[in-house]
Amino acid sequence: MRSLRAAGRFSEKISLASRCRLAANDRMRALPHTHSCFVCGESNASGLKIRFETDGRLVQARFMPRPEHVGFKQTIHGGIIATLLDEIMVWACAVQTRRFAYCAELNVRFVNPLRPGEEALAIGEMMSNRRNKLFGAKGELRNHAGLVLASATGKYLPVKEADALEMLADFVGDASALLQPSV
Repeated sequence: MRSLRAAGRFSEKISLASRCRLAANDRMRALPHTHSCFVCGESNASGLKIRFETDGRLVQARFMPRPEHVGFKQTIHGGIIATLLDEIMVWACAVQTRRFAYCAELNVRFVNPLRPGEEALAIGEMMSNRRNKLFGAKGELRNHAGLVLASATGKYLPVKEADALEMLADFVGDASALLQPSV
């Protein structure tokens, strides 16, 4: 019984990796970014300045870690990796629900180290929506060879509509389409 459960988790990870390759082949569209966000903010001098894209279901982003992201012995700090995985899952929820969300719970499993200058691909997918009150998502970070560096799951609480409208002011350009019901 134990091996069947383990096999199921393994196939889930392969499935996400396969979808990652499929997403790279599908038509992806860029997602908006903000001025101030640590992860995507174009005006945040300390930020990662990552750009996200989606096929309408999956969200992905490329990350090139810099030497200043090192935690110890030429290994990228786990907090940076966790932040990236959190953000990719937030965007996966936003794409599916047309609502911004805050992280309520984040679980990260670090599998292999990421080194400065080693490009990685993050991919996220919303897995559940509990009556628009709690969203569940999963994410992975892989290197250029497809090796899993880290995986994560998260639970997200939707931002109140009034707060979400205020958040739109920080976006570069018009991001209001994110909050519009899908057609």
